[in-house]
Amino acid sequence: MRREGIAELPLHTGHAPRWLFERMVKLSGEIIKIISLEYGTEEVLKRFSDPYWFQAFSCVIGFDWHSSGTTTVTMGAVKSALKPEDGIVVVGGKGTVSKNTPKEIEKVGEIFSLSDYKIDKLKYASKMAAKVDNAVLQDGYSLYHHTMIIDEKGNWAVIQQGINEKAKYARRYHWLCGIKNFVNEPRSGIISDSVEKRVLDMSAFESEEARKASLDIAKEGPQKIKNIIVELKNVNQRTLDHFAGTKVLYMPWRINWNALFKIYEFQPENYEQLVGIQGVGPGTVRALAYISEIIYGAEPSWKDPVKYSFAVGGKDGVPKPVDREVYDKSIEILQLSIEEAQIGEKEKLRMLKKLRRFVPP
Repeated sequence: MRREGIAELPLHTGHAPRWLFERMVKLSGEIIKIISLEYGTEEVLKRFSDPYWFQAFSCVIGFDWHSSGTTTVTMGAVKSALKPEDGIVVVGGKGTVSKNTPKEIEKVGEIFSLSDYKIDKLKYASKMAAKVDNAVLQDGYSLYHHTMIIDEKGNWAVIQQGINEKAKYARRYHWLCGIKNFVNEPRSGIISDSVEKRVLDMSAFESEEARKASLDIAKEGPQKIKNIIVELKNVNQRTLDHFAGTKVLYMPWRINWNALFKIYEFQPENYEQLVGIQGVGPGTVRALAYISEIIYGAEPSWKDPVKYSFAVGGKDGVPKPVDREVYDKSIEILQLSIEEAQIGEKEKLRMLKKLRRFVPP
């Protein structure tokens, strides 16, 4: 089972009509409840962590297949549909709503009678998933939507979305609980329409030496980093990208020095702890990666971590090729859920016909 994935979606503005949103709330709720009843809440989380299944689910309940709203509106509908008595709920949301996630997690933890330890683990997972996709992976997309699905046992899945203002595209990220290390190859499956040319991925296996060097440099203190930066400015130091004939890594001259002081005082044991410190963002990660490459030759990964091509039916009804082996199980469960959902026969038939558009002949 893939733990994480990405889908790129064109950025659409506006809001879903009330009549459509209310319908999405009803249909999504019924489908999820059936899956939960038949297979358990953990299966619901697994399905939501699968970008293919999520896309099919969104289309079936009535939304556009390639809009950025596929993520935000679908998760908004699911959040409205699920209640604590269902044994699974959604926290977080779009924009400023996402900032309430920690408080919502605490409230859900109390309702589900989760231990303080599990509540803290949920809050940590929420924070680290966001930090990894916004700072450790620098692919040109800034997060603006963050949701977490939590079941009564404390299991979770995260679905979040970033925006590329220049390209007017959004990119969706999926996470599933069970990740042992948030900063070392947490992705076992990533899905996207296109591959970015220059992506700093400090979570890649190839970035292991750069992570170690970044940690060592940060633990030695901000003053040493300042001295290195001054030296690089003064001597016009040649870098690895000079010999490659292209500019690979730029030094962010504006650095959060308060964050670097916190790192020095905290003395983290590993790179994940470093990233988890408040104030450590893309600039700090990039600066440490830059110095690690220049001083120690510890070059980070510059590959966009995309492993699967995004392919589902278009809104004109003409399906793109789909990996049947990967896709069939998701379609089977979604189809069964629709058949068993507590909705009218006419509505079931319409949804099942729509689902067929995702399955190649």
